[in-house]
Amino acid sequence: MESTPAAWSEADAFLSDLLVGPDADLESALSAQREAGLPEIEVAPVAGKLLNLLVRISGARRVLEVGTLGGYSTIWLARAVGPGGRVVTIEAESDNAAVARASIDAAGVGDRVDIRVGRGVDVLPTLVGGFDLVFIDADKESNTIYLDWAAKLGHPGTVVVLDNIGREGEIVRDDSTDPKVVGTREGLRMLGEDPRFDATALQTVGVKGWDGFAIAVVV
Repeated sequence: MESTPAAWSEADAFLSDLLVGPDADLESALSAQREAGLPEIEVAPVAGKLLNLLVRISGARRVLEVGTLGGYSTIWLARAVGPGGRVVTIEAESDNAAVARASIDAAGVGDRVDIRVGRGVDVLPTLVGGFDLVFIDADKESNTIYLDWAAKLGHPGTVVVLDNIGREGEIVRDDSTDPKVVGTREGLRMLGEDPRFDATALQTVGVKGWDGFAIAVVV
């Protein structure tokens, strides 16, 4: 099969059907997000399942998410921390947070999720540390700020996931003026050079196009 965006999406759908399956609560969350007119930039189902597995594999009980949107990825994370766990998620837009709150509650994990409304740069300094896993999926221009706080609010062994690092391959361009590309490159450089992190990154193709994520551990 030829490698095309259509083929990537078809393969993604196959993997999602096989390994994720139908989920009424998650599908309702996406429907609510669409009805509210939120952008369709949530993680793909297979990526949501990956986040869930990373929490479970690492044994994380306290999770920090930067970028709630409609709560789709938050539900995946909240399920993984279990009844005694906690997810703190930061959302800059109050309307988005309201949509997320309703969907998270409807999914039965509302008691595990604390939604903080405000810009990440303003909310992060108010948090108490000790997070076991940090998922960063917000404005790319602030990646280095979020990574710095992930290290400050984490501990040795904290898992850090930085989403959307592929940027359709534009990350190789050191002359790019796209602030999202520039912010992504700076975040990746920080993960490679900052001694607080040990990291790698993977390109992906699928329903999100040519994308990818970085994963790090705080050392």
